[in-house]
Amino acid sequence: MIACVDSPVGRLTLTERDGAITALEWRDEDAPPTTDLMQRAVGELAAYFAGNLTCFTLPLAPRGSDFQQAFYRALCAIPYGETRTYGDLAAELGVSAQAIGQACGANPIPILIPCHRVLSSTGLGGFSGAGGVETKVALLKLEGAASLLI
Repeated sequence: MIACVDSPVGRLTLTERDGAITALEWRDEDAPPTTDLMQRAVGELAAYFAGNLTCFTLPLAPRGSDFQQAFYRALCAIPYGETRTYGDLAAELGVSAQAIGQACGANPIPILIPCHRVLSSTGLGGFSGAGGVETKVALLKLEGAASLLI
């Protein structure tokens, strides 16, 4: 089951499986929300982009190894408007900063699992969503974290 929503960072397509969100992708499809969860997800994303939601409450079920699951939990623990570095998360999870960067790039549910809140110790780092770092900057500005970029 998929649903699409227009956003300031492009058209987003959500995937639902077994009562949880399993993916968020930048894809141009036409699929209105047809389940309660998808309607809720579209509503929460609209509220987030309007600046009225700082914490998503949607059930998420990203696939991944034990490390990836721990990584997703660590990302979700980063508060709205705050950032961490790849090194911060690497120390917390006992892995290399490169492993954190790779895990960020493989995040199947960006925005909802906020990999945009992870920065390099010397700058922005990357972003695998459409628009790359420009999208990352837009999301950080939306959350009021843009001052951290200067």
